[in-house]
Amino acid sequence: MTHTSPPGGEPSVTGGQPRRAGAEPAISGAEPPVAGGFTATRFVLVEPSHPGNVGAAARALKTMGFARLVLVRPRVEHVHEHPEACAMASGATDVLANAHVVESLEDALSGVHWSLALSARPREYGPPMMMPRAAAERALAIVGEGAQEIALVFGNERVGLSNADVERCSAIVHIPANPAYSSLNLAQAVQVLAYELRVAFQAPGALARGVDASPLAASEDVERMFVHLENALISLDFLDPANPKKLMPRLRRLFARARLEHEEVAILRGIAKHILLKSKR
Repeated sequence: MTHTSPPGGEPSVTGGQPRRAGAEPAISGAEPPVAGGFTATRFVLVEPSHPGNVGAAARALKTMGFARLVLVRPRVEHVHEHPEACAMASGATDVLANAHVVESLEDALSGVHWSLALSARPREYGPPMMMPRAAAERALAIVGEGAQEIALVFGNERVGLSNADVERCSAIVHIPANPAYSSLNLAQAVQVLAYELRVAFQAPGALARGVDASPLAASEDVERMFVHLENALISLDFLDPANPKKLMPRLRRLFARARLEHEEVAILRGIAKHILLKSKR
């Protein structure tokens, strides 16, 4: 498995053309999915440690009608060929074989317009938090007929997602498990979210509801905006790079709530550009 380009419909910022996973596998007796909903959704596993979990995640996706699996720096090379992964995939070896391997979460989210970070613990400066069902309803509104891409991001089995990875996402999803024992296996968490998405995508009238009138900016455009904005704030001496405190994480949280559109990102970058020009003068 040597796919090094991201699985979205746009080229990676690091170069190269992505190859999309195959169409949703046929499931006997399944209702037809909302157009684009299943193929516009990717599931991202960041640094998975155990091949069995990767295979079980592939099985979880296929049972719910999804096929796009992305692996960010898996700890085991050629994990799609590992006997434990193939055994746990249990018939979903096509999803496993077609998984994309990328070097960073940035690559995994290339072309994505809205992303969910799965986290079992609250983050002081992370993006807004949602419950799985509410997140699935919001996902439906964003994917519409497949014009916009979404991603669900899962962390390493032992340490979860880093703060930097969470801040790169649009929202946090927390599965409300038993507080006395809230530890979910990685593949189980994938199954819960895949199920909620399937229910939302196939609900009566879902196609009519699943159209967002305001297309969101792509993840890579938002990240470039933050770099541009940070440089502008430094040039104004508003942000001290030696002692940044929590300014940028707070701004990320603010803009995550705003759900920036492409034109809004362009406006903010235009402001940052003129600040930098004035500062140089």
